[in-house]
Amino acid sequence: MAEPLLQLKKICKSFPGVKALDEVDFSIQEGEVVGLLGENGAGKSTLVKIISGVYMPDSGDMIWYGNRFSLKSIMDAQEKGIAIIFQELNNCPNLSALENLFLGREIRSKTGVVNFRAMKKKAEEIFSYLDVQIPLTTPVGKLSVALQQMVEIGKALLTKAKLIIMDEPTSSLTDKESRKLFQIIKELKAKNISVIFISHKLEEVFDVTDRIIVLRDGRRVGELETRSATRDSLVSLMVGREIQSFFSSRSKTAGTEVLLKVENFSGPPNVSGVNFELHRGEILGFAGLIGAGRTELALLLFGAEQKTSGRMFLQGKEVHIRSPWQAIEHGIAYLSEDRKIKSLILPMTVQENITMSIHSALSGFFGVLNKKKEREIADSFVRLLEIKTSGLDQVVNNLSGGNQQKVVIAKWLATTPSILILDEPTRGIDVHAKAEIHKLITDLADKGTSIILISSELPEIVALSDRVLVMHEGRVCRVLDKAEISQENIMGAVFSG
Repeated sequence: MAEPLLQLKKICKSFPGVKALDEVDFSIQEGEVVGLLGENGAGKSTLVKIISGVYMPDSGDMIWYGNRFSLKSIMDAQEKGIAIIFQELNNCPNLSALENLFLGREIRSKTGVVNFRAMKKKAEEIFSYLDVQIPLTTPVGKLSVALQQMVEIGKALLTKAKLIIMDEPTSSLTDKESRKLFQIIKELKAKNISVIFISHKLEEVFDVTDRIIVLRDGRRVGELETRSATRDSLVSLMVGREIQSFFSSRSKTAGTEVLLKVENFSGPPNVSGVNFELHRGEILGFAGLIGAGRTELALLLFGAEQKTSGRMFLQGKEVHIRSPWQAIEHGIAYLSEDRKIKSLILPMTVQENITMSIHSALSGFFGVLNKKKEREIADSFVRLLEIKTSGLDQVVNNLSGGNQQKVVIAKWLATTPSILILDEPTRGIDVHAKAEIHKLITDLADKGTSIILISSELPEIVALSDRVLVMHEGRVCRVLDKAEISQENIMGAVFSG
């Protein structure tokens, strides 16, 4: 076998109280696609951050084309020919898509002036190749998460990379966009460019990789040729045991009482004339392609955006919700699809994040927080949701993705909601954490909480929902009862509009 493009030997990396990597070996050949799998907290992100120059290893050797090397920054990695597409979007939201695309590598004239015409032409070529339309002058922060992800992919393609690391690149993409990305990976491989592919969607790993390396608890625990790997063998390596079921079954059926009724709801940017009912203890799935209006409808219900028309009724009484605080007062909670930007304050502790939405209930005279009660409530949710943390004072940024998601859920459960809106609740978390959150969703519904479940993963929608509301271009195109719910019926409704 030819000499590897990149080889890592006995890589170690520790953070305060945590050994993130323990003598990990890794290699990749030119033109090879290697899947890197493991639960959240297994060490995947730490390993690729070392490869991309974000972190330096505490010990171990890094070898590039047979020569030992070290990286002190992302710029060092880019000069070497290593590019990374981070799972958590790494953009400047106030800058335009064009400015983000060329940030740090602007095309300049001989006199040093930025050549916007040349940059625009190159950007149009990149996005045409990706088969996506992105308004180049729009601030990236105003684009959908999916389009922001495509900008990040465009950045990597702009570099003359020999190795591209893709960390959950499809987590916000539609099936069409994902298929285009897989085609791009095949084209990169044909050009002898190597790809490290990280995804919790095992079917994607089987589709695009040649070889799979599995990490668990900071150690390398296995390597498999993709053609000989099975779902069960990979899951067993990742979690150290078999998971009997990926989806939990309901122990009760949804009630008949209408808890929420929405009539002719419309609002920005594209929600138009939406009608639906939500029953007590029901899991109502919202399905549709990205851009169908699912998240936009959720934001209108939660008061984060203002409706232009329509009426909302809670237990038969009309309510007017104009802000998230009013929604919370009416028993409505919303878990955003972007937990790190819109749901958590990363430098704050587990306790502070869990209780931030109930400060008024915990405050006595003069607004002084009851610290004892605050700690008791936070501790009860840590135990209830089995959040893996070193303590209530641990900074949330140091938790795995799955445990961060549990902290967000705990924050909203602390408000004792009667309606819980979950927007992509398992996005970017591992199979074990997904199974735990699926069980939590069904348990909450069995206890009478009404849940609106927004998910781009059709198996999740099909398995968990009591009914499914299918959206297309901001409108409801079909409502499926339990007996009608299937991936085929959902996609048929989407494409028939």
